[in-house]
Amino acid sequence: MKKSLIKLEKVWKVYRMGHVEVNALQGLNLDIREAEFVAIMGPSGSGKSTAVNLIGCLDVPTRGRVFLEEHDISKLEESELAQIRGRKIGFIFQQFNLVPTLTAIENVMLPMIFQGTPEEERIKKGKELIKLVELQDRMEHKPSELSGGQQQRVAIARALANDPEVILADEPTGNLDSKTGANVLDFLDELHKKEKKTIILVTHDQALAKVAERTEFLKDGKIVKTTSNRH
Repeated sequence: MKKSLIKLEKVWKVYRMGHVEVNALQGLNLDIREAEFVAIMGPSGSGKSTAVNLIGCLDVPTRGRVFLEEHDISKLEESELAQIRGRKIGFIFQQFNLVPTLTAIENVMLPMIFQGTPEEERIKKGKELIKLVELQDRMEHKPSELSGGQQQRVAIARALANDPEVILADEPTGNLDSKTGANVLDFLDELHKKEKKTIILVTHDQALAKVAERTEFLKDGKIVKTTSNRH
């Protein structure tokens, strides 16, 4: 059996808004194993974004524990979380989140700078990743000179910069037309099958979720249903 890579145990996340407490997560349990492809679904307000922030080490729980490779990260300081994020997790967002003043290859190399990768190595890896997403002829272009699909491919290459074990894709096709979105999903599927990456796909679209091996449905801050998509 594959070992557990990310595990949330009885996780609560409570936000205080004035005198009101909002329970975004209510005792959430989730176990994601090495090289799994998992989709997380749920309506608006179900706790999807909060769960993603905890899985991605962007936040810590109010109560409960979060494990990454069996290390409890729920008590770590932000500086320690940032280091783990940089090494272990690659993020792909709906809004692309590219730096507008940087070229495609400079955007891809950016995470390597934060990890202290030598310049020569950054350039070599950056070119390899740009080639992987088939944008060699656009690598000196800035985001404003690229189509939405091309920007998302740059974002995927950037997510792979530090060779993370986990790719966290939050509505990665939300701003793309259906054909381009399908291409992005195919690419994620290839990463999972060929590179054995652990993929966590957050989506509101049931058709997209079918690419994953299993789907976890969230409602009111906890998982209410799990379905296997294996045929």
